[in-house]
Amino acid sequence: MHPDRIVIGTTSTQAEEAMKQVYEPLYLNNHPFVFCNNETAEMIKYASNAFLAVKIAYVNELSQLAECVGADIKQISKAMGLDGRISGKFLHAGPGYGGSCFPKDTKALCAIAEENGLKMKIVSSAIEANQSQKQNMVCKIMHGMGSVRNKKIAVLGLAFKPNTDDMREAPAITIIRGLLNDGAIIKAFDPEAMENAKRHVFVQEQIEYATNEYTAVQQADAVVILTEWNQFRKLNLKQIYEAMNEHYFFDLRNIYRRKDVEAAGFQYFGVGR
Repeated sequence: MHPDRIVIGTTSTQAEEAMKQVYEPLYLNNHPFVFCNNETAEMIKYASNAFLAVKIAYVNELSQLAECVGADIKQISKAMGLDGRISGKFLHAGPGYGGSCFPKDTKALCAIAEENGLKMKIVSSAIEANQSQKQNMVCKIMHGMGSVRNKKIAVLGLAFKPNTDDMREAPAITIIRGLLNDGAIIKAFDPEAMENAKRHVFVQEQIEYATNEYTAVQQADAVVILTEWNQFRKLNLKQIYEAMNEHYFFDLRNIYRRKDVEAAGFQYFGVGR
């Protein structure tokens, strides 16, 4: 109800007037309207989402370099975002993007380009970088723990973002399957997405589902935060520490301060930190 702009693709004056009536409350409130032909409207949609996907892929690649040189990607992102030409939106390192829009629209833009004899090199690279980032998270967990075989890992968050049950292209899918393939035992909890996970995603895989975040970590060797639900931002670290066997803490959304997690006794692993 509060759009940055409303894009309407049409070459019909009658359709344009009809759509103005549909969106009249927003039109009267001076929300920007863009009227254009269908091809331009479609390109605006794909181009906008692809640009945001590129931005995410870029900061995720930077996070890998930040770890190598001893820099902190959170401070890098914050300073970059203070530049008005860049802004801080969609500039947060993590396990990769997912959902229904970014994966679909980046691929659509590349497909349209190929149909016209062109290559969207930057967007294609973002798609590749995003897949690599998901795999990198599996490697981060494996290297951090030495081995995940027969280790119990508590996964907090399955949906591709908070406040949804949507698991389409969620990083959790690639990461959990990678850990299972290496012999890990997974116990997962998500406030909304577990039914989708059971019915549509992890049908063949053996995964245990917890009733809440605290039952998920019982007797676990590691905890992995994959979705930044608000209830995961203020975990009782002392209670979690006492419930676990080993104490690896993989904060793949960078929602905790290292010093706080380490003070509670955990080995902390963030992204690009």
